[in-house]
Amino acid sequence: MGILSRASYVIRSKVNTLLNRAEDPTESLDYSYEQMRDELQDVKQGIADLTTQKKRLEIQKRKLEENVEKHNRQAREAVQQDRDDLARKALEKKKSKMTQIEELEGQIAELNNTQEQLVEKKNKLQNRIEEFRTKKETMKARYEAAEASSRVSEAMTGVGDEMEDVSRSIERAEERTEEMEARSEAMDELEDSGAFEDALSDKDSIDRELESLSTNSEVDAELETLKGEMGKGGSSNGDASVSDEDVDDELADIEAEIDSDDLEADLDSDGSSGDANLDEELDVELEESESEADEPQN
Repeated sequence: MGILSRASYVIRSKVNTLLNRAEDPTESLDYSYEQMRDELQDVKQGIADLTTQKKRLEIQKRKLEENVEKHNRQAREAVQQDRDDLARKALEKKKSKMTQIEELEGQIAELNNTQEQLVEKKNKLQNRIEEFRTKKETMKARYEAAEASSRVSEAMTGVGDEMEDVSRSIERAEERTEEMEARSEAMDELEDSGAFEDALSDKDSIDRELESLSTNSEVDAELETLKGEMGKGGSSNGDASVSDEDVDDELADIEAEIDSDDLEADLDSDGSSGDANLDEELDVELEESESEADEPQN
């Protein structure tokens, strides 16, 4: 197969594929039906023309028959007048007209046969067109039902062209959403790791770590100084585990004792120096208890 033949074959194949895709069966059926009706109309027009021609020949035949009768009378009159020559001429014309009449009768008979054949074909074609019209409407109804069913099936399964676009849009939206969620999580992770601060600061990781250690050291030193000022020294783990409720209960007990001592002091009219010393010890003990209550909060 040569190049031109192959190219022609490929082009015809492509064109045929495009035509098949563009072809609508219902439109094709309607077009075929219209073509058959046009053909039937042409047959009817041909029958009408043939009948007209036959009528013209019949009219011409009647005129020739009238001429035959005329020439026959002329021949009789010429014989009565002993004019055989005129009678002969009239008979010759009669003979010529009769020959023409015979030819016209043959043509009329042929036209009549042709007319009958065309009428028969017209009737068959008309019946065929009616059958085709019924079948066409049935096929159109089946095709439209099948097309509607196919569209519903495609919509339910999501494999149609439009549903495919919708499905693709949903997929793109999901991909975009997942991308944004991943980006948000990445931003949170970078923010927690201090990457944003790295971008805005000139300090490196070692500087930040040393700064953190220095801050912790300063806090520890300040805490030890505060403990030294309060006379606590190094605190034990047990003290740190004292709850606020325990401290409150202890303070309440001390206040109750102080109130009881004050009441006894008021009742004691002597006001001895021993009682004054007891009050001072209670005040010191109360201050130490309040200091211990404040240490866990610090």
